[in-house]
Amino acid sequence: MFPDIPEEDPRSIVWFDIDNTLYSASTKIAQAMSQRIHAYFVTLGLDEDKASELHHTYYTQYGLALRGLTRHHDIDPMDFDRKCDGTLPLDDLIKPDPKLRKLFQDLDRTKVRVWALTNAYKNHAQRVLKILDLEDQIEGLVYCDYQQIGFTCKPEPDYYHNAMKQANISDPSKCYFIDDSRLNITSAKELGWGHCIHFHEVGLETTEGGKTKKLARDTDTNDPEGITQISDLEELRTLWPEIFI
Repeated sequence: MFPDIPEEDPRSIVWFDIDNTLYSASTKIAQAMSQRIHAYFVTLGLDEDKASELHHTYYTQYGLALRGLTRHHDIDPMDFDRKCDGTLPLDDLIKPDPKLRKLFQDLDRTKVRVWALTNAYKNHAQRVLKILDLEDQIEGLVYCDYQQIGFTCKPEPDYYHNAMKQANISDPSKCYFIDDSRLNITSAKELGWGHCIHFHEVGLETTEGGKTKKLARDTDTNDPEGITQISDLEELRTLWPEIFI
């Protein structure tokens, strides 16, 4: 006998990135995380300059510094999680936002399911969702499973394929997705995800791969990838009106 295969839910899925999307880059959580990652590289015996170089190289090459660390160094990814994500003072940096909660409540659940899609481990993701008072609004969570050898992360295609498999959805055109990483959005769009939006808070500073950068306005009005950019999640109501009540 073949095992029963669950019937696919006909609804579309809205995938929300978590960090620097569900809360603003102005919280400077990215900077706090970057400092901890840099310190972790230094504990491997690297000098400050080499630590900075590798941090940026791994982030750029793999989409996540930890992916490079697990590939090229003998480290325990759960030790990394405890010392980096696990020590972030999230309760001091982010607070519940009633306007954000209302946005989630106004998503039409007869038409869509709502999942979170993150490059963090589940502990961090769950902490953030709890602090933001969104736990009950998220039906599923796809995260980087640091305990799995060779784990995948955004923007790797396998990560998106696995996410769809976990959510039991076969049609990528039924995927709505918002993320603060242009690279992550581009990768999803190339895989056929139908409704992709780049969350980009122009004028604010963030940190990527240990490098601080100011989020600049995209001056290219002829975007060949056709990716819409927003700086306020409330804009989703206008861009995705078909999935709001």
